[in-house]
Amino acid sequence: MPMTPQSGPPPVLRAEDVRVVLGGVPILRGVSLRLDAGEAVALLGGNGSGKSTFLRACLGLTGLHGGQVNWFGTPLSRFGQWRRIGYVPQRSLSGLSGATAAEIVGTGRLSLRPPFVPARRRDREAVRDALHLVQLDDRRRQEFSTLSGGQQQRVLIARALVAGPETLVLDEPTAGVDLEHQQVLADIIAGLMIDGLSMLVVLHELGPLRSLINRAVTLRAGQVIADGALGGGPAHHHHDHHDAEAALLPGRLTGPTGRRSDNA
Repeated sequence: MPMTPQSGPPPVLRAEDVRVVLGGVPILRGVSLRLDAGEAVALLGGNGSGKSTFLRACLGLTGLHGGQVNWFGTPLSRFGQWRRIGYVPQRSLSGLSGATAAEIVGTGRLSLRPPFVPARRRDREAVRDALHLVQLDDRRRQEFSTLSGGQQQRVLIARALVAGPETLVLDEPTAGVDLEHQQVLADIIAGLMIDGLSMLVVLHELGPLRSLINRAVTLRAGQVIADGALGGGPAHHHHDHHDAEAALLPGRLTGPTGRRSDNA
């Protein structure tokens, strides 16, 4: 399906009819999604619905079997400005044993300097600033694996922010994180969005991030079953993906709400 012409600046992300097959099994069956500048979109759905696969396909980490993905108006196959996108994958300790918080964050600057060139002053300052943004100044020399789950997630967000992206892409940022640290994450992301950052986030539970979301896209069995504003108003929290889907079922769709309001 060809991309339809758009007036004005292109969206941050425009994915149309995205299809992915893994091991002969269709995982995504024609998923379309648009993310505009300054917008926060949540991707909802149960386990196996295709949420994380969709993120990985949009980032070129999983091959497409159909459809198109554009970032900032450029087809995925030609897109090279990856510093504009900060990606936070699902939290894992794999390959991170022994590294400090600052060292983890510093890896987010590697693409900005020639290979084998040591970190420069501006790289070190960027790491310090990113850790300050996520309120972990005092943990910079602590080994990553000894941090709490919420602190680890904040370190990974700092790594995604250290290159100065325009968009944050997060895969289950609140998974395994207690409610107190989920609220800290929400407060940090709210501040970033006030500064104009866009966000695409995969969520299993909406939790404290709910008030930041302009629009939610719900997947089931690799297909979009709803796309619109969350029902119930900002104060009405949903605590599992079944409730999140119910908020978007036909009859309760209202379409995109645009940018986040000042009191979100």
